[in-house]
Amino acid sequence: MTEFGDLKQKTAVITGANGGMGVAVAAAMAKVGMNVVASDVQDEACPELAAESGILYKRADVSKEQDIIELMEFSKQQFGNISCAVNGAAVEFELGRLAECKTDDFDRLMGINLRGVFLCMKYQILAMLENGGGTIVNMASSTALKPGQLQPAYTASKYGVAGLTQQAAVDYAADGIRINAIAPGNIDTPMLRRALDRRKMGMDVAKEYMPLRRWGTPQEIANAALWLSSDASSFTVGHVLTVEGGMILN
Repeated sequence: MTEFGDLKQKTAVITGANGGMGVAVAAAMAKVGMNVVASDVQDEACPELAAESGILYKRADVSKEQDIIELMEFSKQQFGNISCAVNGAAVEFELGRLAECKTDDFDRLMGINLRGVFLCMKYQILAMLENGGGTIVNMASSTALKPGQLQPAYTASKYGVAGLTQQAAVDYAADGIRINAIAPGNIDTPMLRRALDRRKMGMDVAKEYMPLRRWGTPQEIANAALWLSSDASSFTVGHVLTVEGGMILN
């Protein structure tokens, strides 16, 4: 990972960092020499995070504005300027067509998946404006480009993340803030395994629908986040980078 040397000593704030892709992103950023503030709704960091040096953990519920304000203040107090952010906090969908979707479930999911990204970006941008710029990477989904099945609230939230990303990217590029998104496909995480369980679909059967005939790994998402956060992607603005093994082409 030496190609990301420009990231060394920069500070990253990562939400949704206590499992799956978030853990991989936090660990990868720490390993290239970044100061990392990992955050999630759990009170304590998972063992994988706790074992990594260079990572501090702070609990925050991304649907609560005060939690995000406190997260950003904590990060600035610990490390000074904030250079990078990765917004990955999200909850999964319940299967069903739109008319079967419970209103409370829809509101909860949108409050975390979309409103949470809005709140994080709002305060991350304010912090980055103070120090002349930075990078933000939002976790969208392949469903933002090609809807899946029976997941209306989740799909709507991820379309919203892609739209927020592109609008903010246009609005803040001239201020030195580059904003992009990653659209993961089927990545081997606990969330994916729960989704397959609800569909009563085994891991081996499901991956036969993938052009590469395998699941993606959290590390592959972390590699994309590193690239979008580094100078290697310096001319990339408002892009929704698909990391899904060709699934949306099927």
